[in-house]
Amino acid sequence: MASSGWQHEFIYTNQVRLHYVTQGEGELVVLLHGFFEFWYSWRHQIPALARRYKVVVPDLRGYNDSDKPLGGHDLNTLAQDIVGLVQGLGYQKAHIVGHGWGGTLAWHLAQTCPQIFRRLVVLSGVHPQQWRRAILDNVGILRRTWPLLAAQIPVAPEWMLQLVLPELIANWFRSQAVRKTAFTHQDTQLYTAALQKPGVITAAIEQYRHVFSWQSWLQDSPKNHSISIPTLILWGQEDTVVSQHLNQGIEEQMAMPIQIQTVPQCGHWIQQEVPDTVNRAILNFL
Repeated sequence: MASSGWQHEFIYTNQVRLHYVTQGEGELVVLLHGFFEFWYSWRHQIPALARRYKVVVPDLRGYNDSDKPLGGHDLNTLAQDIVGLVQGLGYQKAHIVGHGWGGTLAWHLAQTCPQIFRRLVVLSGVHPQQWRRAILDNVGILRRTWPLLAAQIPVAPEWMLQLVLPELIANWFRSQAVRKTAFTHQDTQLYTAALQKPGVITAAIEQYRHVFSWQSWLQDSPKNHSISIPTLILWGQEDTVVSQHLNQGIEEQMAMPIQIQTVPQCGHWIQQEVPDTVNRAILNFL
């Protein structure tokens, strides 16, 4: 895999060893990957952002080359992993950018740990409270998110996914993308290899088990309900994984105006389908 000048590093934080890729110098930008992904999903952003910033892209707890403990997959613990990463690198604040599940984590961080933020960017990522509200209020959303709810069944999802993983990944990215050429055969091979590492599938499923479990609705409920961080939302207009309608009412979570940009002819994998557009939007905002 061509490195384009980035380096692979490890850091011990919050009782877990995280792998991350880094490039550049200056203010810190942390990029958080989505479900079934790893740092590689930001491959087009790392060198572009590194011209102005120090870019750090961790494999979240349980993914790829980071530790895969049995526990700690709730949003509060994942948030503390990122706080520890920022502080362990010698920074007090960072620009935090999240996609998909990483966007959900970024939203949670913004409400529970606002002190570490400079700015927040969310790509196709749903606020945890928006997820829960949508599931309770909208049967259509409930039908669309049935795989996430099915993850509540112990053991079965992991067993089924291991059986079909290569075929699933080969189809998963392209089927949810408008711009199919964004994913080469090599790309899907790399994603499959990262997911086949022992413990990754279980960790990924456990994170979704938690965010959609009834216990988490109380445990992860933030004390601070208002976000006063400059925020940009980017969304693919033809995203079939998470609907833009899940943003309805997001202003209720904000104490200041929010910027929302919809990218036409683009699916869920926004930073991989239209990298130049996303890079410009992030750089302009930061």
